Amino acid sequence: MSKNLFRTAVVAAAVVAVFGAAPALADEVAYNVGVTNNYVFRGLTQTDKDFAVQGGVDFSTDSGFYAGAWASNVDFGDGTDAEVDLYGGYKTEAGGFAFDFGVVAYTYVGAPAGVSYDNVELKAAASRAFGPATIGGAVYYSPDSWGVDNESVYWELNGAYTVSDKISLSGAVGRQTFDPGSDYTTWNVGGTYALTDKLGLDLRYHDTNLAGYDDAFVVSLKAAF
Repeated sequence: MSKNLFRTAVVAAAVVAVFGAAPALADEVAYNVGVTNNYVFRGLTQTDKDFAVQGGVDFSTDSGFYAGAWASNVDFGDGTDAEVDLYGGYKTEAGGFAFDFGVVAYTYVGAPAGVSYDNVELKAAASRAFGPATIGGAVYYSPDSWGVDNESVYWELNGAYTVSDKISLSGAVGRQTFDPGSDYTTWNVGGTYALTDKLGLDLRYHDTNLAGYDDAFVVSLKAAF
């Protein structure tokens, strides 16, 4: 295991240990661990097209409130080792729609001096199920995005279709905007196969309309328990 992957595994384990130490705050606690050949976020690789080890913990309450933490190794070519996300919010249902309002804090371990990738996004999402299909949309807003003084908004339309108990298909198209800055469109499509009731294999294709950026075929294995 490389030094960055080892550090991230330690960070992920620490996240699970620290947050998992307070299960009394939630009605339900869930954990996840995974590995992928390429960590892609909104169409762009976060690991220089290399492997990532990831893990997180989620707390939820019967009243609809939730919180969690998630970690992954990253490689921006400047020594930054890991991404650690902290998030929370509220989920509810009305008129046949599911709603999700929350906040996400992205923090980074090992960033070089004078560089701050840390930022916060506000999230609003809605979805509706039509039999085996689900269609949804989301918007994320940040007043200070990715370490620069740029407002950013990310819009996404997504959908999923349950083929069987073991197979589901899904995809999304999104638009990332910066003010000021360059905007771009991203999309992905793929499918998940349930190897067991706790282990899933996801195959996904990602691309953007950015010149000079490669598309990506991503294979991920994730366990949830």
